[in-house]
Amino acid sequence: MNSPLAAVRAVPRRTWLRYRFVFLVLAPVMALFIYVRILPTGQAVVMSFFKWELIKPAEQFVGLDNYANLLKDDNFRLAFFNTTIFAFFTTIISVAVALLLAALLARAVRGRLGGALELLYFAPVLVSMVPVTLGWREIFNYNNGILNAGLGAIGIGKQPWLSDPTMALIAVIILSVWKQLGYNMIILIVGMRAIPRVFHEAAAVDGAGAWQQFRHITMPLLAPVLLFVIVITTISSYNVFTQVYVLASDVQGAPGRLVRVIVYDIFENGFRFFNMGYAAAEAVYLFLIVIVLTIIQFRFLRGSDQ
Repeated sequence: MNSPLAAVRAVPRRTWLRYRFVFLVLAPVMALFIYVRILPTGQAVVMSFFKWELIKPAEQFVGLDNYANLLKDDNFRLAFFNTTIFAFFTTIISVAVALLLAALLARAVRGRLGGALELLYFAPVLVSMVPVTLGWREIFNYNNGILNAGLGAIGIGKQPWLSDPTMALIAVIILSVWKQLGYNMIILIVGMRAIPRVFHEAAAVDGAGAWQQFRHITMPLLAPVLLFVIVITTISSYNVFTQVYVLASDVQGAPGRLVRVIVYDIFENGFRFFNMGYAAAEAVYLFLIVIVLTIIQFRFLRGSDQ
């Protein structure tokens, strides 16, 4: 039996040159990724074990005290609850509606009309979050917003979208679903159009209706793409910040008071109270939450390729 060293020596020189070219091209990108992502993440983990103030770093090693104190912190528990509620409904609604729209546009609507509708739904993704949120803030305005005006036209009273904690959370969910919907829809459309039409044609010959084809052909073959969309949406939802900071301000104008989420709580602890070690521990908690949720989703939502 040939040794591994002999197998390596048998690789053509041209192949090694290609590998070397690939490594040389990727080296600057990987170096930048390590410098911008990996090293700060490691520093945050180290920081979380210290009483690390912004103006007096590494003052005192406290071990796991920051993590233990966070579990007793009412603000952190409220932020975790709000973020989880936000992530759950944003993911469920945006993925479900995107799946419905993708099914309609991928098969039923074609040509220029289909392209125009896809562009229309995808347009919010192209706009920066801050101007989008400022626009929605006017829509949610209690006295002059068009949303309350529309509700009044059908006999529903004005809603305190930006002054009540529950309504403010609903407002942030509505905005985020609107912003995320187009991205999810385009990914799902691409996945659906990649499914060979021969499967649907064969099912139609066997007498399967549109719903049966969608359930037994489209959904199983779309499972990996759907899993990707769910995971990406969940991660994005747990990192919500801009919508809360710009939209959900209380009457006095202090951002984030009505809808306290984890990233805003990290921002406040780190850059308002200068408690960087505490904020770093909270960031590690957020990282672990996202990792656990991702593992659960891969475990239970993976397709029939298992």
